[in-house]
Amino acid sequence: MTAETSQTLDRGLRVLKLLADTDHGLTVTELSQRLGVNRTVVYRLLATLEQHSLIRRDLGGRARVGLGVLRLGRQVHPLVREAALPALRSLAEDIGATAHLTLVDGAEALTVAVAEPTWTDFHVAHRPGHRHRLDQGAAGRAILAARHEADPGFTLVRGEGDSGACAAAAPLLGVTGVEGSVGVVMLSDAVPERVGPRVVEAAREVAEALG
Repeated sequence: MTAETSQTLDRGLRVLKLLADTDHGLTVTELSQRLGVNRTVVYRLLATLEQHSLIRRDLGGRARVGLGVLRLGRQVHPLVREAALPALRSLAEDIGATAHLTLVDGAEALTVAVAEPTWTDFHVAHRPGHRHRLDQGAAGRAILAARHEADPGFTLVRGEGDSGACAAAAPLLGVTGVEGSVGVVMLSDAVPERVGPRVVEAAREVAEALG
């Protein structure tokens, strides 16, 4: 801690991070041990966070992340979208295909940002707000690959669904609190050889912008 920081706020944020990393919640004693502070301090932190709906306590007394965090989270997508758009526009222009940023939203993949090429006669449309299961499409599969591999590279999917389009995506790596991928969707008969390395590069650029 430095003179310019708040110890109480730091502890409150650490509580939220600890609760976000568990599916079963934590007791006051467990939080006290992990934070290295006494139980009275933890009770005060939880009472304040609960007042703002950022945590909740179940019938067994275990603290969990509260619904107030969702209200804060709604503001994340516009910020992420703004940071990602320069890299997406560059990718779209370079490949001549629609580029997109996809983030995990629960058990689904959600498209939050899209950039279309300006010079092509035809390109496959892809719209923000599109959802699909994580195990469907290149965007979701790239995210799943990153959960099991340190360096997953890129995922290429040809002709999935009725559109006959081809998609390639690479996961965002090293971005705390954000799980997603950057990819392109294109006509299946026009897949540049450099598409794989290029989406990996774009994913790295987006990760750096978010970092």
